[in-house]
Amino acid sequence: MALALAAFVLAQSYSTTVPTDAPLDYVCPMDPGVRSATPGKCSRCGMTLVFRIPDPVEYPLNLKVEPHAPQPGRPVTLTFEIKDPNTGAAVKDFEIVHEKLFHMFIVSQDLEYFIHEHPVIPEPGVFRYQGQLPKPGMYRVLADFYPSRGTPQLTARTIFVPGGELRPPRLSPDLAPKHTSNMEVELTTEPSEPIAGSKTMLFFHLKPAEGLQKYIGAWAHMLAASDDLVDLIHTHPFLADGGPQVQFNVIFPRARTYRMWVQFQRNGVVNTAVFTIPVSVLK
Repeated sequence: MALALAAFVLAQSYSTTVPTDAPLDYVCPMDPGVRSATPGKCSRCGMTLVFRIPDPVEYPLNLKVEPHAPQPGRPVTLTFEIKDPNTGAAVKDFEIVHEKLFHMFIVSQDLEYFIHEHPVIPEPGVFRYQGQLPKPGMYRVLADFYPSRGTPQLTARTIFVPGGELRPPRLSPDLAPKHTSNMEVELTTEPSEPIAGSKTMLFFHLKPAEGLQKYIGAWAHMLAASDDLVDLIHTHPFLADGGPQVQFNVIFPRARTYRMWVQFQRNGVVNTAVFTIPVSVLK
């Protein structure tokens, strides 16, 4: 894709029941570094391994906004249609990813507004979301879906609510512990000053961790957005077991300031912790 829309952390998984030189033909479509010589489930995200997934191909996505010029705080409908890149026909069959057919994220230009929702299917080949946008300005929409017989897709679109100023926000670093709905979330990073293009390990420490549950099929979900809204990264933990520490591995593509929304579920309540992290170039 033209934009740096996603950072997938690669891992490897080997079966102990087959020779070590057996071809690792079964691949996780969401985490391509997880491979196996036999069928099974991905050790990271739980998805079914696929035999020799096809080469990545981008599926065109059409987004219709009604009304065309939405007003702040008034109803708006977003309709998504995905086309087959070879035939141009509407795609009607999708794979379930983390318990849903379609994940949608919306963030506002000032990076103060964030939602993670799941549009519904009113008719074959169409996903629809009805909601509101709270303020004037630009919004970025990230669509996460997986066409059957294709490859997982992360596609970004831009929509506007008339009014407001089109300029990036001035973000200050914020790695302080966050008190969310029913837990506290602390963050440490390695390295302490993330470098663009290099792996950054993000360690989230949860208090209390008792009652932690998987949220939509994963121990946590993260969306990270650069301050200019060019980079949108949707990823899941590299290491997590339901305990008090959750580790993400992320490669931030550019030297920008990134805002991160990390979601955990505890005792049936979804907690969203927000952090702001500067990323620099290697000196």
